Amino acid sequence: MQAMSTPMTRPIMQAAAKGRLPVAAAFCLALAAAGLPGPAQAQQVAVIVNGAPITTYDIEQRSKFTQLSTHKTPSRQQVIEELIDEKLKVQVGQRYRLEITDSDVENAYSNMSKRMRMTPEQLTGALAHAGIDSQTLKARIRADISWQQIVRGKFQSSLQLRDKDVLAKVRSANKDDQKEVGYEYILRPVLFIVPPGSSEQVIEARKREAEALRVRFDGCETGLNFARALRDVAVRDQIVKSSADLAPAFRKMLEEVAVGKLTGPDVTAQGIQMFALCSKRENKVDSAAVKETRDEMFAEQFQAKSKRFLEELRKQAMIEVK
Repeated sequence: MQAMSTPMTRPIMQAAAKGRLPVAAAFCLALAAAGLPGPAQAQQVAVIVNGAPITTYDIEQRSKFTQLSTHKTPSRQQVIEELIDEKLKVQVGQRYRLEITDSDVENAYSNMSKRMRMTPEQLTGALAHAGIDSQTLKARIRADISWQQIVRGKFQSSLQLRDKDVLAKVRSANKDDQKEVGYEYILRPVLFIVPPGSSEQVIEARKREAEALRVRFDGCETGLNFARALRDVAVRDQIVKSSADLAPAFRKMLEEVAVGKLTGPDVTAQGIQMFALCSKRENKVDSAAVKETRDEMFAEQFQAKSKRFLEELRKQAMIEVK
């Protein structure tokens, strides 16, 4: 099936292609914008899952969505099975009395709008213009959040990964041959305070003062005490960061700074900030390669637990095909 394209649907599908809009949401928006039937025109009930109906309209829409997102035509039974799983996910959240607050849903809704480069209000307006109540999308979001929390909570202990298992998989994949080595850094932020609205001359003067401290700084023990004695300079509490948690640019900057020295001055909203590197030690467990492997292993286990739990729910469910 060829994806629909009209002046109204084209921007929606382009947003989905660029990852700013989930394909499911893009599909719903495109259908409405193209003037196709909406949920209000639901057809007859095809399946009942523990009392909750799945209509022939639901099946038709999901079939079109799958065709659009995978460029493959699923069988009717495949679509039904997928919709049954979604019904069960919603119902198990109700059974466990898991409370997903409106704030949780609104935050996720806001994040979705940001990925689309829109505000939540603009997203709501776009949905309304297409004839879609924003609560429809928010209900889907609530179900997804609920299922994630249920699986994590139910299988919390078995989803814990041992460091030695992660390291073993890294070695088996030869990922430990990478040049990058993980480190744990102990840092002390040093801020040369600059009042808001200060002129460029004031900012440049404070930068020169920061550079002067950087030249004289020789070790955290004495250097931080010297910094505290300077005018309008704040030495903040220490922070501990692993290289895997740092942005590449900041990690590269720390790699070029010796222990006991300051990083280069950086202009921030509060003033001129530098970081004193007080400690640096190798930490293979937190290296970027290990973190990537840990995430992959967790995702694999999570999917396995999720699949098994769904199978259990299906065995317990009352599913009636009309």
